[in-house]
Amino acid sequence: MIQPPQRARDLGLPFPGQPGPFNAITDVPGVTVGFSTLTDPARGIRTGVTAILPRGAEASPSPVWAGHHALNGNGEMTGTHWIDDAGYFAGPICITNTHSVGMVHHGATRWMIDTYAAYFRDRHAWAMPVVAETYDGVLNDINGQHVTADHAIAALNDARTGAVPEGSVGGGNGMICYEFKGGTGTASRQVVIGGQIHTVGALVQANHGIRPWLTILGKPVGQILTEGRMLPQETGSIIVILATDLPLSGLALRQVARRAALGIGRGGSPGGNNSGDIFLAFSVANPRPMPQQDEALIWRAEVNIELLDPVYLAAVECVEEAVVNALVAGEDAITVKPPGFPCRKIDTAALAALFQP
Repeated sequence: MIQPPQRARDLGLPFPGQPGPFNAITDVPGVTVGFSTLTDPARGIRTGVTAILPRGAEASPSPVWAGHHALNGNGEMTGTHWIDDAGYFAGPICITNTHSVGMVHHGATRWMIDTYAAYFRDRHAWAMPVVAETYDGVLNDINGQHVTADHAIAALNDARTGAVPEGSVGGGNGMICYEFKGGTGTASRQVVIGGQIHTVGALVQANHGIRPWLTILGKPVGQILTEGRMLPQETGSIIVILATDLPLSGLALRQVARRAALGIGRGGSPGGNNSGDIFLAFSVANPRPMPQQDEALIWRAEVNIELLDPVYLAAVECVEEAVVNALVAGEDAITVKPPGFPCRKIDTAALAALFQP
């Protein structure tokens, strides 16, 4: 029998809060996640694409209410200018490496045209997918631009609900976190608002931090597990995607997105100058037609802003745990620049021992 991969809670790490059934962003109803992973050590290839469909693969687009925040802007997330102005986006989210944003945007646009065929055929419709990136040039031949539009389409077609693979999958395949092997991580929290249970979920592409900064649940892990250091200073980034089924406005979701900074800050990162720390929060509540097809007056439910503190806490907690899940799921890799140096996964036995009584 194949054992499921370990996650941070499996090691006995006492994370606070109540996760959903999968402890993943897919605990938010309708959210699906897919991957296209490219690994060819002989050619120095370790990269990929991660795809998130906020409402699954519906036959026509609908607005997804959203807000974004950049803690440090040394990175890219397309579509955010419109999110800032309109408070929504329509279509998928993809995450890849820095030099593949254009190809992934092209593929995601093609996927939207094909998936929402009638909408694009019958209207003057435009596609503006969200595509974000982090730099994987230490473990991947990033200048070879091995990711293609077809890889983005494959990741989008792979999107599904349920448990989400972590670590060296999709866009997280070539990423380094606190000088350990990093990558994709996810987690979720349940919150009770107005007597009803709702979910906040996070997915991160963790490629940030240097070893001395690493703190896990208050313990200075990076100052204890010191072997295998790789980097003299911060050279990476982190993308955080937060999802919820709570009915929130674009303004409230921007506030939720800001709390991702506190989640990664709990892990020790101050948000280095070379790091692109860019966050997006969206809500699947209040489904509507596209504005061009909607009524003149739109009525939407919205959580009272005075009740958002538990939502902020849930966002902080699940971002914190998602980063550690990415670390725990890591696997040893070899650098391509400079060539031939090991990038080790975190020693999970040593990490677990730090939390034993």
